[in-house]
Formats: sequence, structure tokens, C-alpha cells
Amino acid sequence: MSNQVSNFSCSKHFEGFPCCHRQWKHPGHCRFVHGYSRSFTFWFSAKSLDAHGFVVDFSSLQLLEKKLKQQFDHTFLVNTDDPLLSVWEDLSSQEALDLRVMENVGMEYTSKLIWEWANSILLDKDGGRTCCSRAQAIENHSNSGFFDAIPEWFRFD
Repeated sequence: MSNQVSNFSCSKHFEGFPCCHRQWKHPGHCRFVHGYSRSFTFWFSAKSLDAHGFVVDFSSLQLLEKKLKQQFDHTFLVNTDDPLLSVWEDLSSQEALDLRVMENVGMEYTSKLIWEWANSILLDKDGGRTCCSRAQAIENHSNSGFFDAIPEWFRFD
């Protein structure tokens, strides 16, 4: 008998989330408001397949897709410490933009945030049988950020 640890895996990609942001601390052009149509890829792992032979039934990810749309579809993202936050809030109150305040709007932090969302949903749904092991936030064909981790609650025996 082998002591090899193995698991099943799959991935799911979501695209078409146009939004804008700025990295106000950046000394270059990233400090200006600019936008992308963001997309996201998730990698899932499972200790065992479900009754249908899936790691994750993609049709069960509607809550995750809804969270992505609420946060990133036609929204303006700013950091919590942006010195113009009151200006952005005023413009939001005038319905000139749909403001989302984040700890950090960059792709790296965004990938961690969506990884947390996916794992919260999966833990509730599957009780620990599945997890998101990697999340990728993509701003364009050249730039993306990843977050890789196995949640503490997802351990092979």
C-alpha cells in the first residue's frame, strides 16, 4: 500500500468584469484611474469526487459568481487609505461611480480575497471535501496575480 497523498482537481474561469481602480501610492502611471475587464480563475481540489463524479459542480458556483459581479462589474475600486476617498464617496453618492473600498485593489491582494470567498462557499457547501487551492486575478493578457494556499480545514488524513 502506498503512502502517496493524492487528490482530484479542476479549474473554473470567470471573465468579463469591467472595472477601474488606481494605485495612489505608485509613483508612475498606475496612480491614475484606469480600468480593465478583469477575469478570475480558480483551482479546486477534492479528497474525493462527489456523487456525480465531480470535484466541484460548476453549476453550484453561482454564489461565487454573484460575489464577483457585485464587487467587480462596472465598479470603481479604491484602497481604504486612498487620500481622495471622500471625493470618491461623494461621486458615488451622486451616482457617478459605483464605489468599492478594498484593503488593496491590486491583483495580488484581489487573488487572496477571491480565494477566501471561494473557500468560505466551498466549506459551507461541501463540509471540507473540497477547497480552492489557487486563485488568479487577471487584469489583462499580460498581468495577473495569484494566491496559493491550502485552507487549514482541508487536510488529507
